[in-house]
Amino acid sequence: QDTQLRSVDLDHVIKLLKGSGSDLEKEQLKTLKKVVKHFENGLPLKNVAQITKILNLCAEKMNEQEAFTEPLCELIKLFGLPFHKKKSSDEVNYSVEVSQSIAHLGYLMRVPSSQVKIQICKCIVNFYNMELPGKLLSGYQPTSASYKIQMAEVGGLAETLVLSLALVGSQLTEKLWVLKALQHLSTSARNCGLMVKAQAASRLCLYLNGADPSGQLVFRCSEILWNLLENTAKDEVVNQLSSLECVHALKEVFVDLLLHGFRHCDYQLRNDLLVIATLVAENLAAPMIESGFAELLIVLATFTEVKISNPLVKGFKLAYSYEDFEMKKLLFNIIGILSKDHSAAQLLSENHVIPALLHYVKPNQKPGFHGWSAAQYEELQLHAIAVLASVAAVLVEKYLSCRANTVLLTFLEWCVGQDPFSSQGNSFHGTGGRGNKLAQMRYSLRVLRFVVSRHDDAVNVNLCDQGAISQLLDILKYAANKSKEKESTVLLEIQADTLFILSILCENDLPRKELFSCEGIAILVQFFKMDPKKLYSGLGHNCLLLSALDCLWSCVIGCYIAEDSFIEKQGIFLLLDLLALKEKNLCNIILGILVEFCDNPKTTLHMSIWRGKRDQTAANLLIQLWRQEEFDLGVKRDQYGMIVDMKRPIATSFQRQQKVIPVPANCSTFAIKEIPESIRAKIYSLFCKLGFENLPGLSTKDFVTLAIIQRYIDFKVGEVWSEICAEIKEEFRPITSDEKTLRDISKASEDIGKKVVALQYKLLESQHQHKIQEEEKTYKEIQATRTQRERINKSWENFLARTSNYEALKKAKRLQDIEVEASRSKSRLYGPVHSTEIKNLHITV
Repeated sequence: QDTQLRSVDLDHVIKLLKGSGSDLEKEQLKTLKKVVKHFENGLPLKNVAQITKILNLCAEKMNEQEAFTEPLCELIKLFGLPFHKKKSSDEVNYSVEVSQSIAHLGYLMRVPSSQVKIQICKCIVNFYNMELPGKLLSGYQPTSASYKIQMAEVGGLAETLVLSLALVGSQLTEKLWVLKALQHLSTSARNCGLMVKAQAASRLCLYLNGADPSGQLVFRCSEILWNLLENTAKDEVVNQLSSLECVHALKEVFVDLLLHGFRHCDYQLRNDLLVIATLVAENLAAPMIESGFAELLIVLATFTEVKISNPLVKGFKLAYSYEDFEMKKLLFNIIGILSKDHSAAQLLSENHVIPALLHYVKPNQKPGFHGWSAAQYEELQLHAIAVLASVAAVLVEKYLSCRANTVLLTFLEWCVGQDPFSSQGNSFHGTGGRGNKLAQMRYSLRVLRFVVSRHDDAVNVNLCDQGAISQLLDILKYAANKSKEKESTVLLEIQADTLFILSILCENDLPRKELFSCEGIAILVQFFKMDPKKLYSGLGHNCLLLSALDCLWSCVIGCYIAEDSFIEKQGIFLLLDLLALKEKNLCNIILGILVEFCDNPKTTLHMSIWRGKRDQTAANLLIQLWRQEEFDLGVKRDQYGMIVDMKRPIATSFQRQQKVIPVPANCSTFAIKEIPESIRAKIYSLFCKLGFENLPGLSTKDFVTLAIIQRYIDFKVGEVWSEICAEIKEEFRPITSDEKTLRDISKASEDIGKKVVALQYKLLESQHQHKIQEEEKTYKEIQATRTQRERINKSWENFLARTSNYEALKKAKRLQDIEVEASRSKSRLYGPVHSTEIKNLHITV
């Protein structure tokens, strides 16, 4: 067979086809049939480029003579058969020629023949359904199954095929075959990229509403669009689908499937298109409102709950099937997306979205509702409440007019109550809510959180008038008790949201703070007793603690009754315990709270009494935080913590690198902006309350740092003047008197730095002298100990001598008698004299 293949001279065939004339036509057709016959089991890679040239010549001939149509189609079929290689390296060696030849199939779509176009598409489809021929060429092996697919990617066949859609026109059969080929090609990310480059998304979208009794057109277009969205940059595809024409096409085909679809596949396709519409709706530039698509989707989402007839959905009836359930969820999701677009607010209000969503905010008393199963209804309920949160924040007036606060508070009361209810907890929104009402509570509180965060007085007053503060404290107590049994992310989120809502409601309102203090302080204090290890659990304790601190700031500070109650419950001690953890994200807010609390005279007393680990004092803790902050900011200090740069003693590394940037008079410079961001100003404020003298538990190094803290405000003023001087010199040259004044100010600031350094040296020298005195004292103690030891040793030696040497004993006895006699009084004593000696005693002890 190899010999037979060699007998076909392809160069001769090419030369023959280049000739023209009616007498050559029969010979050309006969030769082409011979070529097709010889390669009926597949093309060797080395002949692919020659066959491509023959294809081109046939295509040119076909424009004049239709007789070449069939040979051309037969030759194209050869590309659908496996290619053959003689060596393993042939796949790489011929890759350029093969990729160009396959790409050329796309260019052949320009041939004005339906038969040729369909055959090209069939050939491409065969790339993905490759079957080995009955006979293999002797000495050859088929290429790998994915070889042609890879070469099609390299050659850019997908892009060419997308562009060829314009040549197909209104021919449905050809169009469907091209789409089928693109459907296979779109399974590759590289091909999808090429297709998007050719504006495939917008082209295909416009075909969606084309006439097609079989329904394949919509199916194939939607399938390709899905592949494009999954395999390429989603934003780029969505941008292509965001034109008015594309949105109109999406809307028309969706309505057609909605009203006239009756098969299971129609319902699935409808939902697929709804997902694509959802992605388009996320693009705020998409004309969803202008096309009327947004209004249709809103009406469709709410018509079963609102019970108001609307011509947009006339003839549609919900079948409560699984596909309808999925559609309902997708429609709720779209409402949430549209609520982010302020231009859609009027549509949402006019079509009664909030009343429709509030329809689900009520206790689940029945196993199912409106044709939905219990699990489905619960999922829709939770989804509706979740969407209500974003919609209510946009339509506050509508929210109030529907008495939504009352509905939510009543629903929350049911959530806390003991009514028997077994939640399914199957859905995304039902996480952590199986067998309880926590999911319902979680999303209801989220609605309140979104609404109160708007700081609308009407909403907040309405809530407080209905006893929301007391009810929220009950919820907080309920969730805290549940957490003691078993902690979960849902319970932590419920507590954090409740604390946030209370913070907004009580902020800047003294009567509400007093109401909060009745029960709230005892609950709030418990959060500050949290085990520090839980902050790293990942469940959300960190967020909960921050919410509790925020609640303390908003609900307690500023109300003396609440402050005293908090301090009496050892609140200041708990705050300092938290501060001692030195958590970066907690320090700033805790220090800020302590500064605010210092207006209460009891605070400084509690701070002075507090002792941490290893008997640490509050002053020592604050100084440690100051040093750590300066280290993080890159402030220059030596090994003893002393000032290094006299001119800019508290400047950060960023300030030193910052160039002079003139700013308007109403804008703050960096020296001012740094104050609220850094904790140094807060530490300075606390020391102003605690005092800078007679502070217990401080080392010499602490006093060195304290000397800097004490002069913080002077250094900060010097920094500001330094920036002013730099700005002035950058803009213009000051007059002599101004220049002298600026120089004097700079010198005064530098002199303060020198004074602090002198004080620091004095402290260090005092410490050095104290160390020397301590060393001398220690040396004397060692010397005295050594002398005493020598005396003890000598006494022991004397004792041994007396017990072992009788003469030494007698000598000691004589000395003892002399000492006794010398100790007696020399004056005459009246009365009898008694002897103090015991006769026959031979010891001296």
